[in-house]
Amino acid sequence: MKAMILAAGKGERLRPLTLHTPKPLVRACGVPLIEYHIRALAEAGFGELVINHAWLGEQIEAYLGDGDRFGVRIRYSPESEPLETGGGIHHALPLLGDAPFAVINGDIWTDYDFAALKRPLTGLAHLVLVDNPDHHPDGDFVLAEGRVAEEGAGSRLTYSGIALLSPRLFDGCSAGAFKLAPLLRRAMAANDVSGERHPGRWVDVGTLERLAEVERILGEGC
Repeated sequence: MKAMILAAGKGERLRPLTLHTPKPLVRACGVPLIEYHIRALAEAGFGELVINHAWLGEQIEAYLGDGDRFGVRIRYSPESEPLETGGGIHHALPLLGDAPFAVINGDIWTDYDFAALKRPLTGLAHLVLVDNPDHHPDGDFVLAEGRVAEEGAGSRLTYSGIALLSPRLFDGCSAGAFKLAPLLRRAMAANDVSGERHPGRWVDVGTLERLAEVERILGEGC
């Protein structure tokens, strides 16, 4: 199974750190955020990775190279301008192939075991959800009996930015910028989205304060 790391964001809320550094290379305890993902994916048995990039993407390629030093093979999907989450994945589909693939947002930090994504996919998507953080108290979707819906009875949780997706989710899509969420909602309406709750650590590293939170979690590792 292949995995894609979404790394095309500009990281405006992390300025001034991202003025001259792409968001995925911002460091927590001296290690770029994206490197935590790559090492965890390699440990979980993912040998082939695809990384998209736009803002200062050449720095990402220069730092990560072909992935050999991490024990993986990395291929890149450059974007002349950010295509948003859905458009970025759609643009990279030729590199991802016809089988289900894992997708991880490059601007999160988590202790989730990516090996759990190496599972059969019965629908169009499997989402990893987390308890609602303070900055997103209303959550995104409802999880009930292993299925994810936009509304209904069950626990309302936040999408973690970690998923297993089928290429068929993008059937009918055209090239260009578009969001992933509408595709997921359409699949949810057809009961084609499964999910799980991750009870462990997870931080959406969107601000300097949350970057500091990651460093507090890592503690002695800094």
